[in-house]
Parts: sequence; C-alpha cells; structure tokens
Amino acid sequence: MYFRVWESELKRKLANFPIVAILGPRQSGKTTFARRHLPDWAYLDLERPSDRRPLESDIEGRLRNLGDRVILDEAQRLPELFPVLRALVDEDRSKKGRWVLLGSASFDLVRGISESLAGRIAFIELPGLQLQEVAKPDEQNLSNLVLDRWFRGGYPEAFLQDDDVSRTDWFEAYEKTFVQRDVLELGLGVQASTVARLWAMMAHGAGGIWNASSFGASLGTSYHTVNRYAELLEGSFLIRRLSPWYANIGKRLTKSPKILFRDTGLLHYFLGIKDRKILDVHHLRGHSWENFVVEGLITRFTREQPGTKFGYWRTLAGAEVDLILENAGRIVPIEVKLHTSPVAKDLRGLSQCIQDLDAKTGIVAHGGSQTYSIGGKIQAIPAAELLAGKAELGW
Repeated sequence: MYFRVWESELKRKLANFPIVAILGPRQSGKTTFARRHLPDWAYLDLERPSDRRPLESDIEGRLRNLGDRVILDEAQRLPELFPVLRALVDEDRSKKGRWVLLGSASFDLVRGISESLAGRIAFIELPGLQLQEVAKPDEQNLSNLVLDRWFRGGYPEAFLQDDDVSRTDWFEAYEKTFVQRDVLELGLGVQASTVARLWAMMAHGAGGIWNASSFGASLGTSYHTVNRYAELLEGSFLIRRLSPWYANIGKRLTKSPKILFRDTGLLHYFLGIKDRKILDVHHLRGHSWENFVVEGLITRFTREQPGTKFGYWRTLAGAEVDLILENAGRIVPIEVKLHTSPVAKDLRGLSQCIQDLDAKTGIVAHGGSQTYSIGGKIQAIPAAELLAGKAELGW
C-alpha cells in the first residue's frame, strides 16, 4: 500500500485557483489520486466515448449542467474545452476549486492552457511513487526499500508487482501503448518506430551528455528530428534533459544538457535488467543509481521548495557535480555515489565546485547508512534518508 504526499498541495491550490491541472506520465496514478482525495466530485474520462461525446456536442451546456467540482481526465484530448472553461471562470473569478484537469501529454495541455487559462489555473506534477510514499514512518529497513524502489521504479502497478516476469510484461505493454497509440494520436507526423529506437538508445545513454547529432547519425535522421522526438518524450514525462548550471566564475563549462529517465523501472526494462541480481552486476549500475537519486531529489525539492532551480555542473576539464540546487540565492551542490562510504579523494569535483561557487556546504548522497562530515564543508548523507524526506540539506 502507499499514500501520496501531494494531498496538501492539491487542497492549497484548489483553495486559491478555480482550476488545478494534475500532470504526469500515463499510469503514474493521477486518476487514483484525484478520485481518492476528491471522492464527491463528478468524474469524466475524455478517453471514454460515452463521456467525451456528450461533452463534445455541447461543451458549455454540459459543463453548466454538471456544475462545479468536476474532474476532467485526459483533458488534452478536447482542446475546445479550454476557452469554454475560461469563459465560465470569468463569470465569477471569486469562485475557487471548480475543476481539476488530468493530463499525460504536457505539451498539448500546457499549450491549450497558456492560450486560454493563464492566471486561472495552478499546476501539480504527479510523478510515480516516491520513496517517502512507500516507506512507513518507522521503516527499519530503509536501505533495502530504497534498493527495491530503485529497481522496480515508481509506476504503482509495476512497483506493486512481486513477480519480475509480470513486471517486465507490464513495461513491455507500456512501451507498446505509448509507441503504437499515444505517439500516433498526437498527430505530429512522427515515425513511431524511430521514436521507439531513440527511446531505447537513450536508456543506454542515461546520465550522459545529450548529443542530438550523435543520436541522429545512429538513427539515420537529422538532429532536428531527434530534438523534436526528444521533446515528445520529455513532454510525456518519460525523460528529462537536465540543463547545465552556469556561473560567471571564469571557467569554461559544458553547455549541453544531460539525459535522465524519469523512472528507473522503465530504464531497467530498456537495459534488459529483469531482476535485482542482474542490476547488482550490470555495467551501467552506477549511472542508473545516479539517475534514480537525482530524479528523486528534483521531485522532492520541487514540491517542498517551490521555485528551486536545478542543473548539473561540469567543466570542460572534466570536473563534475551531479546536481546543483538553487533557491533564494542559496546553492547546494550534490554529488551522488553508489559507494557506501565515500571519502575525500572520491569528491574532488564536489570540492572544486564548492570552492568555485562559494557554496556554504556540499552534499554527497551515498549508498550507505551513516551520516558524517568530510572535511569542513561536505556532508555525507545516505541517499535513502534524503529521498525519504528524513534528512535536510542544511541550506
């Protein structure tokens, strides 16, 4: 069983906005979350013809008949909805908490919102299950749980599968659904087979620097096409291109983003990692762990510290830090290590980054269970405790 930590955010935003959009990848639990926490609200699924067709025939009339407190699932499938919602909102701007929109393709939904609902809507991005959502407050074996969550990923159905074969079958069906249905329904003139190949290739490059020209050469297509397909995957919450963090420090820094998979269960599916034993010896194990921890920390601090900016730091000389967090002028560099007890010689890039950015402190998020200091400014903190919300950054 699990709970979602976004309930308080949903309540706060419904109290302040007439519309709230809950975005996230397909099968991340958006519908379950909304219906569990808004049990008295009407619900329409716009992928279901019996719900969509009456709404399509008379959007304004149908919405007026339904009244307020309505959940509209897969709202991006009916773009004509957005200007009608704007008109209804503008009839009485003082009324809050009227509609919740759910969507799994952010580019379509956000485009419609930006054109029609700016200033009338708040957003919540609901990812897959996070470690703090599956860990009990008194969880004793947190280190084992974090390994489980790392391997299985955060899609609720996949995470709750005890059978590795059934989990692999689930991810295979997920891939086919996205490639064979979702991509084609977007109507962007996309070649589904090329998207599938690019997606699989990205798994082998997860944690690496994004190079559209290199991917294009391997796929036999232009870097413009590769960038467009990457935007499709990113807009569907399947990958993240983490931007480099810049500072005017007189050093030449890498300017290309890094590729991250939003879910490591899906990443492991593409890498052929079908059970924990394979993950234990896989040559990309360290890259996968870095991906898992960085993505989890971005998710945690996006929710807990709104306005936080994220990036990674890498000089052209090769010094690198996996994640930089900046909020209200405070900067925390974070290096991720699978090692259970990293020491100073493992952290030369982090030490250089702290010095160059004049950061108050730096964090190494490691695979062990002990918190300790390394030198004057570096704190070694178990990644499990950071991801479970049991440890703070000290900024």
